[in-house]
Amino acid sequence: MPATRRHHRSLALIVNCLGVIAAVPALPAAAPRAAAAPAAPAPPAAQVAPVERATPIPTGAPASPPAVPPAKPPPVQMSTPPVTVAMTAANTPAPGYQILVRNDGDKVVEAIVRQELPAGSKATTVTAGGRATSPAGSSTAGEVTWRLKLPAHSTTTLNTALGTAGPGKSVTAPTCAYGTDGTRPYDCATATWAASAAPAAKVTAAPPVWQRPPVLLAALAALLVLTAGVLTWWWRRRRQRTGVAPAGPTATGVDGPALAGAAAGPAERGTVYPRPAMPSPTRRRGTPPMWLMVPIAAALLAGLVGAGVWTATQRVAAIDTAKQPTSGAWMGKSVTGQVGVPLRESAFEFTVYRVACGAGSLPSTSAGGRQCLATVGVRNVTADEQTWHGQLQRAYVPGGNWVSADEDATRVANLGRDIFAQPVAAGSRVLLPLVFSLHGTDQPKQLELRSGVFSAGVRVDVP
Repeated sequence: MPATRRHHRSLALIVNCLGVIAAVPALPAAAPRAAAAPAAPAPPAAQVAPVERATPIPTGAPASPPAVPPAKPPPVQMSTPPVTVAMTAANTPAPGYQILVRNDGDKVVEAIVRQELPAGSKATTVTAGGRATSPAGSSTAGEVTWRLKLPAHSTTTLNTALGTAGPGKSVTAPTCAYGTDGTRPYDCATATWAASAAPAAKVTAAPPVWQRPPVLLAALAALLVLTAGVLTWWWRRRRQRTGVAPAGPTATGVDGPALAGAAAGPAERGTVYPRPAMPSPTRRRGTPPMWLMVPIAAALLAGLVGAGVWTATQRVAAIDTAKQPTSGAWMGKSVTGQVGVPLRESAFEFTVYRVACGAGSLPSTSAGGRQCLATVGVRNVTADEQTWHGQLQRAYVPGGNWVSADEDATRVANLGRDIFAQPVAAGSRVLLPLVFSLHGTDQPKQLELRSGVFSAGVRVDVP
């Protein structure tokens, strides 16, 4: 046999052996002959010994992928609470509100109703046993509190009237109904009282044209220029009148005696030698005096400087330093408002109903605790579900420092539910408590809430 064919057969034999070895793990565990053998008779029940199940040996084949992919967290939606709150502003000369607290359940519910009062206001009338409480070190009421026992399928009406330091201004006082612990809100509502009898704001008429600063400056500059032109013309005419005209040659180019001799007669006519014409003296061009030019230049310079300063002042006054940037990386426009006022940004509409700090704001807060609980309503105004993050929700203190939302404390306040892990469904509204852990004794002056990293967000002033 040729060596080449012998080598080819040896190589084919080796390849076939490797294929058989690779196929052995894929063979079934039981042999066909064993499966076809008749079963042996079963021993008596007393002699049956427990059989140990053999652990299948892994074959090394890759595991099949799961039929169902890992589930995505469902969007959070606010279910209908057993206690709902409705609120309207009264049509009275002083700020007043009517609050309707309804229990739609089949059982009696105990609830705590709190109405936040804006800064500078004080409760003058409170019905249904409500009590106005003041923050430490303040003479004005911070909130009005009711402890109610709501019968099944009942509606309780509450009324309040407020006194404010500045009459004629709009007053917003939101109200929330909480459970007995005062942390988890059932429902919240807000209303803004506007003075109907307040006189309408007078529209200041625009000043006439001749009273506007730019027009006055332009008229002054024109008057100065005209005055300078008239004075220059007058000075030149004056110099021309006072000057002496020099003697010059006659029209024939000879002097007077020569002409007289020529006219005496032919007998006395002599040789006339022409003389060169006398050059006329050059006149110096008159210039305005220095005492006239200096005041005119100073007046023109003062007018230009005044116009520039006035224009720059108007432009600087039109700049609003409180606004956030609305171009570049930011999406939407930043909005600033008060507690109880709905504020909308690119994806969410935020409403801060209440901000409470210190001891008693949380059940787990000690007497010297510095945690602040904010009751926030979040409405998704887009057509898609939206997620938000706790690190983007901030509380600012007077020094300019800020802290993000305490996600662990917020999860405890929401009964162990991570509100930032679930997206907010499209068009839905949720009512959530947010917890901020502050350092020191400063109270938060402003809350900043955002739906995303590039959102301009909203800012809420805390009284």
